[in-house]
Amino acid sequence: MATAVPRDYYEVLDVQRGATEVEIKKAFRVKARELHPDVNTEDHDAEERFKECAEAYEVLSDPERRQTYDRFGHEGLRSGGWAPHAAAGNFQDIFEAFFGQGGPDIFGFGQQGPASGADIGTAVEVTLQEVLHGTEREVAFDAVKTCEHCNGNGAEPGTPITTCDRCGGSGQLRQVTQSILGQVVRASACDVCNGQGKFAETPCEDCDGLGRVAGKRTWEVNVPPGIEDGQRIRITGAGHVGEPGGRPGDLYVEVRVEPDPRFERQGTNLITAVEVPATAAMLGDEIEVPTLDGAKTVRVPAGTQPGDSVRLKGEGLPQVGGRAPLRGTGGRGDQHVVFQVVVPKKLNRKQREAAEQLHDTL
Repeated sequence: MATAVPRDYYEVLDVQRGATEVEIKKAFRVKARELHPDVNTEDHDAEERFKECAEAYEVLSDPERRQTYDRFGHEGLRSGGWAPHAAAGNFQDIFEAFFGQGGPDIFGFGQQGPASGADIGTAVEVTLQEVLHGTEREVAFDAVKTCEHCNGNGAEPGTPITTCDRCGGSGQLRQVTQSILGQVVRASACDVCNGQGKFAETPCEDCDGLGRVAGKRTWEVNVPPGIEDGQRIRITGAGHVGEPGGRPGDLYVEVRVEPDPRFERQGTNLITAVEVPATAAMLGDEIEVPTLDGAKTVRVPAGTQPGDSVRLKGEGLPQVGGRAPLRGTGGRGDQHVVFQVVVPKKLNRKQREAAEQLHDTL
């Protein structure tokens, strides 16, 4: 009886031959969901197609095997001594397709343990002036925090904490089952100690043995110089407290920079529009302009046209984090002063006569 010719692995996963590793993995997960026998209980061919899919992924996810297959096909793999067996790491990919990260423990590769705390988001407002040198803000927010009465261990002070007999202190219950993939180990949190491996004989009165309580927290946030509107500051570990043994979440502080009518910001540079009388634009003059360091005198060149500008070097903002300092500017951008030439709308008789004389000479 003739041996069936294996299908092209790229065809099995429905990907192009030039597909990236990410595309191959994504395609495999889609196929795994679609073909898994536990899902397709009425399809008698599902098991074989599922194995075919796992075999294709085993080859195409390995750069060396994939290169051999691309050059010599199925025979090249067999002559090199390779036989499909679907490594344990690939089984984990299959189950992640169903359960996601942190799902059932497959052959001990699952992500198990105490739940981490969730992240918290809040916001602060700062002025453009404060962006120049940086500032501090105290933020207050609701958060799950460690119970101060029991210091987070869940036991009433002075009472014992006992190792769980059901899970032997591991916090997990494991169940071994047989499947088409071989031996599968599923791990779940112990239902007696809730995955902690131990429990308080006398639960804390303030937190009911959870070790955590809801309440208000405050945090001093350092806002760095140069920060831009909408940027977020991450404070590791300042979020909600997780289960005992789990890492706390993070605090994300969104910084909102209040608009300053004197300036338009473009990265580290500032733009200031100032009005200049038409005569000053024609003859030249000196005017005062606002900067973040106070008023500065700026020379208006004779013959200035509307929209002309001058640059005040180093009068802008610093780069956030002090990256790539600007030479000779103290690490700050520039301020560009744009001249808006103002033509008077009404003239008295004497002014009009002077303007007409000027017009005649021009």
